[in-house]
Amino acid sequence: MTVSVTTLGLRIRRSPRWFILVMLAPALAGLLLFFVYPLFASIFYSFTRFDLVSPPEFIGLRNYEYLFTKDPKVWIAAGNTLWFVVVLVPVRILTALGVAFLLVRAKRASGFWRTVFYLPALVPSVAGVVAFVFLFNPGTGPVNLILKSIGIQGPLWFNDPGWSKPSLLLLGIWVMGDIMIIFLAALLDVPQELYEAASLDGARSWQKGWYVTLPSIVPVLVFAVVTGVIAALQYFTEAAVASTVASGKASVGEGTGAGLGYPGNSLLTYTEWLYVRGFANYQLGYASALAVLLFVVAAIFLVLLLRRVKAFTPEEAQ
Repeated sequence: MTVSVTTLGLRIRRSPRWFILVMLAPALAGLLLFFVYPLFASIFYSFTRFDLVSPPEFIGLRNYEYLFTKDPKVWIAAGNTLWFVVVLVPVRILTALGVAFLLVRAKRASGFWRTVFYLPALVPSVAGVVAFVFLFNPGTGPVNLILKSIGIQGPLWFNDPGWSKPSLLLLGIWVMGDIMIIFLAALLDVPQELYEAASLDGARSWQKGWYVTLPSIVPVLVFAVVTGVIAALQYFTEAAVASTVASGKASVGEGTGAGLGYPGNSLLTYTEWLYVRGFANYQLGYASALAVLLFVVAAIFLVLLLRRVKAFTPEEAQ
C-alpha cells in the first residue's frame, strides 16, 4: 500500500505535535542520554558504596553524613571555589566590559586592538596556565626579574598560598576576550537614537552609560554572569594544571602522589576534590554525593541570581 505525498502532508498538518516530537527527537535523545540519565545515576550512586569493581552497595545517607561532618578537605575546596565565584567572575566581567567600552570609542586601529584582546581567548587552557607558571616563576620568571630590576621584590606567585589564587585571577583577566567580544557586539548594537535623545535631554556621559547603555545590555550581562558562575563552580583545569606544574608533579590525583591543591591546598577546588575521591581513590559513591551537592548548590545559586537580576531590570523597577 502506497501513501501519496499529499496524504502524508495532510497527516502531518493534522498532527503537528507528533511532527514536532519527531523533529526534536535527536535533541531529546541527547538530553536524556547525556543529562537526565547521568543525573539520576549520580543520585542513585550517592546512596551507595561503589568502586567500579564490585557492585554498588546501598549505605543510605552515610556518604552525605561523611561529606558534611568528617571530610577534612571538602570545605577547604568549597571555600576556594567560592573565591573564584565571588572574585574571578566579577573581575573578568568588569574588565571585559571596560575594554569593550574603550574599543567602541577607539577611532584608530580598533580592529587591531580587538584582535589583540581577543587572541588570548584562543589559547588552550593548559598551554596558557603552563605559560603563566613559567612567566611568574619566583626564581627565573621574567615577571620577577623585571620587578627586581626596578627594585621590587616579587612574590612567590603560584608557590605562595596567599598569591596562588590572585595569580590565576591574572590569567582569567588575560583570557577575557571571549566575554569582551560579546560585550563589544552588544554595545555596538545599542541604537544611536537613544544616545541622541539623551543628549537632547541634557544627559552627561555617565548618565548615558547608566540610563541608556546599561539597560540595553542587561540580557548580555545576565548571560555573562550566569555562564561565568557555572564555569567558576566547575573550575578545574586551570587550578589543577597550575598546582601540578608549580609543584613539579606530572600527574593529577592525590592517589598517585601528585600535588593537587598546591601550595597548601590554596588551589584545591571542589571539582578537583570530586575528581580525587572518584577517580584517584575510586570512591565513586562518595564522588556522586559531591556531584549531587554541587548540582543543588549551582541550581539554587542561579535561581537566586536570576531573581535578583529580574528585580533590577528597568521593566520591573517601573
